[in-house]
Amino acid sequence: MEPGNVTQSSEFLLLGLSETPGQQPLLFGIFLCMYLITVLGNLLIILAISSDSHLHTPMYFFLSNLSMVDICFTSTTIPKMLLNIQTQSKAITYAGCLTQIHFFILFGGVDDFILTVMAYDRYVAICHPLHYTVIMNSQLCRLFVLVSWIMSAVISLLQCLMVLDLSFCSDLEIPHFFCELKQVVQLACSDTFPNDIVMYFIAGLLGGGPLAGILYSYAKIMSSIRAIPSAQGKYKAFSTCASHLSVVFLFYVTSLGVYLGSVGTHSSQSSATASVMYTVVTPMLNPFIYSLRNKDIKRALERFLGR
Repeated sequence: MEPGNVTQSSEFLLLGLSETPGQQPLLFGIFLCMYLITVLGNLLIILAISSDSHLHTPMYFFLSNLSMVDICFTSTTIPKMLLNIQTQSKAITYAGCLTQIHFFILFGGVDDFILTVMAYDRYVAICHPLHYTVIMNSQLCRLFVLVSWIMSAVISLLQCLMVLDLSFCSDLEIPHFFCELKQVVQLACSDTFPNDIVMYFIAGLLGGGPLAGILYSYAKIMSSIRAIPSAQGKYKAFSTCASHLSVVFLFYVTSLGVYLGSVGTHSSQSSATASVMYTVVTPMLNPFIYSLRNKDIKRALERFLGR
């Protein structure tokens, strides 16, 4: 196949999760329901926190930001997938594909960094409770969120700029339901070695860096909890971070599962199916985890819905 630069009018083809026509209505119904649950669930968390003055604390400030990012993260991929199923079209423009890559990395990175900041917040609350309000002041909280957005924006722009330098063959079929960076780079006819190096370096940075911060924070938290003499005190301290720990576990297990699965299998379709876990299922479950395990959120939701 002759390589050629992709122009703005060129299109990629998203093959989706299944090419069987009979499965398309089922996929449309399932993903529409999951998307609506994700948006409504996270929106309720945001509204409940904003409407309750008792929840205007650093922990819930970060949680409301996480819920907003989860809505954006899921909205980057699922609406286009639903549109393609509804119109029976697999096409996505080159500009649309780059846009999807940019926002997917942007929101995924912010999600990752906010989870790390939330772990630090729990570390300060449990290990340095007397200095919590001084350390976790509103200016620092806003700075944490701002830095998360800036770092993620720089990373996503760098990846997109490197994709712009690639030349593509005439075969532009992506065996995925969205423009996943790795799949797009694999379609290139030009040398992708620099892209691969940067891609794996950033994956290590986004995965290893925040995870190391989270593990360090929880190692300190566990050490402090063990020092609490009463069992009731230990339970109370641990319960304040149980929801966050559940979300972190779900996020990293699904993400690492997809990554390791893609390394161990040559089936891109299997990788696409596994990607549903962290792109759709995790953001959908986050509101349930926080509302079911957190009494403050429960009460805030009851007051908000009872109006």
